[in-house]
Amino acid sequence: MASSTSTNTWVNSQILPSSSSTRTNNSANTRRTNYITCSLQTPSLVRIPKHTTTTPTYQAPTTINPIPKIKTPKDNSSKNTISLPNQQWNLLQRAAAAALDAAETALVAQERRHPLPKTADPRVQIAGNFAPVPEQPVQHSLPVTGKVPNCIEGVYVRNGANPHYEPVAGHHFFDGDGMVHAVKFNNGAASYACRFTETKRLVQERALGRPVFPKAIGELHGHSGIARLLLFYARGLFGLVDASHGMGVANAGLVYFNRRLLAMSEDDLPYHVRVTPAGDLKTVDRFDFNGQLKSAMIAHPKLDPVSGELFALSYDVIKKPYLKYFKFSTDGKKSDDVEIPIDQPTMMHDFAITENFVVIPDQQVVFKLPEMIRGGSPVVYDKNKTSRFGVLDKNAKGEKDIKWIEAPDCFCFHLWNAWEEPESDEIVVIGSCMTPADSIFNECEESLKSVLSEIRLNLKTGKSTRRPIITDSEQVNLEAGMVNRNQLGRKTRFAYLALAEPWPKVSGFAKVDLFTGQVTKYLYGDQRFGGEPLFLPRESDINFSSEEDDGYILAFVHDEKEWKSQLQIINAMNMKLEASIDLPSRVPYGFHGTFISSKDLEKQM
Repeated sequence: MASSTSTNTWVNSQILPSSSSTRTNNSANTRRTNYITCSLQTPSLVRIPKHTTTTPTYQAPTTINPIPKIKTPKDNSSKNTISLPNQQWNLLQRAAAAALDAAETALVAQERRHPLPKTADPRVQIAGNFAPVPEQPVQHSLPVTGKVPNCIEGVYVRNGANPHYEPVAGHHFFDGDGMVHAVKFNNGAASYACRFTETKRLVQERALGRPVFPKAIGELHGHSGIARLLLFYARGLFGLVDASHGMGVANAGLVYFNRRLLAMSEDDLPYHVRVTPAGDLKTVDRFDFNGQLKSAMIAHPKLDPVSGELFALSYDVIKKPYLKYFKFSTDGKKSDDVEIPIDQPTMMHDFAITENFVVIPDQQVVFKLPEMIRGGSPVVYDKNKTSRFGVLDKNAKGEKDIKWIEAPDCFCFHLWNAWEEPESDEIVVIGSCMTPADSIFNECEESLKSVLSEIRLNLKTGKSTRRPIITDSEQVNLEAGMVNRNQLGRKTRFAYLALAEPWPKVSGFAKVDLFTGQVTKYLYGDQRFGGEPLFLPRESDINFSSEEDDGYILAFVHDEKEWKSQLQIINAMNMKLEASIDLPSRVPYGFHGTFISSKDLEKQM
């Protein structure tokens, strides 16, 4: 499936302010400026330049338009071709479509009688620079200030959530359709493009002209969430939609493995995206590793820098086995699944590898679908559960050898690295411990706190210890980032992590000395915010004996005063800006990225 230019126009719309913001706009002192709430958890005021106020405000439709009789674009790129019978619906299908549309209209009207929590309110979740953008075809010869280091040859790609259609009801930032942003470097020159990943879900919704797939976090709450699921499955029963080839959004992770760039979210198989020689992006297809992968794969597989193998997990929220582990050899051959014994489906966004082991978190944020019947969210914090880590040999053939070590009240959404210390029979895990653990998904009054921590798992005693790496006086929220990828799974001194303040915005990044706790900050400046910092080693060869921090940080930065975006390149050793590339369009705050060297680009499948 080749990417095509997006036709949606709603993304240029201004998101309606909250009631308090609206009152602020009515004052004489702020008539020339629009203030809107912009926070995943706590409202904050973000200044939008005057030129955006001429566009329409966000207003969800009061009725649901009937599903148009539009032919679904034919996809000849895979055996998993979707073929919907909406070209010539029969009378029964037409009647079913009309009845289900009427039911959805009534459901939306009922939902609007109740205020949405901030974690599901699109006016909060996708306001300001969290709002989506249209696709951009590749643009070359971008303005460069400074000099791009000679070693940066290839493409920086970053994933993110970018809803193609205006939300009809609830929406969480994580629900948006996947969009990849790409900056390609060639002899100091830079180009930029951004494209939707053409998921099976997006292809169908484009053909139908509106969103019909349920949004896993923003919509599936309480009785209305159950009703939405029933509506969706009824449409599938009548052949109006096809969920058999995946419902994922591919908006979170990116990994380059076995000559393919894969875009991932843990609710589906990966999607193969190709970088063209010109620097544009094209979706090839949903990728099942040549028929070997039968289940979803989480968005953070781990690529071992020494062996070249790819390690991954898959979890299921409905049926056992709830969790599976597997790996891929360098040529893409998948191992047998190892079923990991857990009693209930657990939020499993990330895990870690060492030289010989995989480290699997089994934490207190779990899926409890019956909570919807009681009117709540299916993603809950289980206070009666004790968090633990499972340590399993990378080459394990079965679950019998897994060793569980309890780590009470420990929830790490991301794990930055792990390594073995044989002299003490310990595995050291570096992660950011969040409290409240489920605040990303459920509204709460307590402010989120993310503490960079060292967790030691003693394989001999079966006990764990945990300590904050940074002193209380210097404590900052650190989320999204990485270590030197050439040393993943080995002992590392430095981590490069986003300064998630004011949460959930990123005001800069920190280079943290994991041994001493020293924090060196790089701040983007007044009303400038970014996302995940990517550390790119100067030398891609893992055997090159250079300093661990000899490399560069690449980060998208958005100026909320000027409403313009850049890619900045910072020297990781001295934390000084080396170059900045002015981008032709706004880059929303997003998720995770990677860098593909020019040599690897030449070998792409």
